[in-house]
Amino acid sequence: MKRFLWLFILIFTTAAAVPAAADTRIIVRDTLGSAAMNIACTLLGCNVQRGLGDPDGQLFLVTLPGTSDPALSIAQLLTLPGITGVEIDQVVNVLSQANATAPPPALYDNAPMDYYGTTVRHGYVYQPANQIIRTLETQSQFGTAGAGIVAVIDTGVDTTHPVLQPVLVPGYDFVHNTNNPDEKGDIDQSTEAVLDSDNGEPAQVNQSTEAVLDQSTEAVLDGNPAYADFGHGTMTSGVVHLVAPRANIMPLKAFQADGTGYASDVLRAIYYAAGNGAKVINMSFSFAQPSPEVQNAIGYATQRGLVCVAAAGNDGLQTMVYPAGLKNVMGIASTDNYDVRSRFSNYGSSLVWVAAPGEGIVTVYPFGHYAAAWGTSFSTPFVAGTASLLAGISPIVNESIAQTAISNAKRLSDPGLHYGRLDTYQAVQSWWLAVAECSLGCSVNSIQINVSLSLP
Repeated sequence: MKRFLWLFILIFTTAAAVPAAADTRIIVRDTLGSAAMNIACTLLGCNVQRGLGDPDGQLFLVTLPGTSDPALSIAQLLTLPGITGVEIDQVVNVLSQANATAPPPALYDNAPMDYYGTTVRHGYVYQPANQIIRTLETQSQFGTAGAGIVAVIDTGVDTTHPVLQPVLVPGYDFVHNTNNPDEKGDIDQSTEAVLDSDNGEPAQVNQSTEAVLDQSTEAVLDGNPAYADFGHGTMTSGVVHLVAPRANIMPLKAFQADGTGYASDVLRAIYYAAGNGAKVINMSFSFAQPSPEVQNAIGYATQRGLVCVAAAGNDGLQTMVYPAGLKNVMGIASTDNYDVRSRFSNYGSSLVWVAAPGEGIVTVYPFGHYAAAWGTSFSTPFVAGTASLLAGISPIVNESIAQTAISNAKRLSDPGLHYGRLDTYQAVQSWWLAVAECSLGCSVNSIQINVSLSLP
């Protein structure tokens, strides 16, 4: 007892001499529920911040005081009845390390055209990447332009962008805990005034040189770490819409404009998507270390029939990142317009399901603008959109069926890209044939067998 009293006095008397350490965020699963979790924190001096949205009400974000020893506190928690898992709340980043090159010609092709009832730029629809994966041919031949809801877990979205506004459904901002996931709220009014003008000249707009925006705002955004990934969610949503213009998009903001977020908010977003009718989840981000609870959440989502797609990362390495590396997630690498793996793209058959174009992708940008973007972040929504095209053929498509169908890709010589480069036509055709060959009473498993038989 005297020893513990001495330790308390030592900590108390030295607290004023050093800055207070930041609290440690942990994710805790308590099978006894919120009441037991609160009692546990009363005993151990931690704080329950919120539940994380799992259907059983067992998952919580907990903070440990900066003065505590996280390892000791976690060990103590694990000794308590009902607590079956504790992990550090990892800091996660959307993927913005790929370097942009010259703005692609399609970014200058601003002739207006109608695209499924919305006026868009000609260069957005007829850009090389969209033609390479045969989107327009697929839409025309099989009569599918997407179906269901694609949840985009990202930095939010420009909810008033004229291209996206007609297809958006209610989402959530898990960073600020509001019902408004509009990422324009991340910038101040003086910045907004500059962004809301357009002189038609491309300029690099963020420190990672990921996007080239069709306006001169470099002085506002470039080099400002607070805006390092502003627009990321709008851009990924724009690629989903390009491939699947009839799909609805559910914006789930789990990342700030600087591209950082927490695993706990990603968890909340996955459970929200699964509980609010999403069919596909697009995850253009990665974890360096596996998260058991993210794996649990994705398992829950896929068991409910959702299709999960994630970026393979931009380190240029044969490595493993998560959630792309999970077996029930399709990890997506990047290729250039000549079907060569992008220098920045991670690779490896254990990580990558297929690749998709990821260089100079023309897409939408906040405040009604367009941009060109580089990175596996923008390869990923091509595949998420393709999963929505499959749902347009039959809504019973699930992760396993989508994986099998999408593995009908253009074979490449690079073994690190697994099944090759996405071909929407082959993917949708394989699913269309399987559905057509199956009677009305056919089970999902029977259709899966037919899809497997259609593989080359």
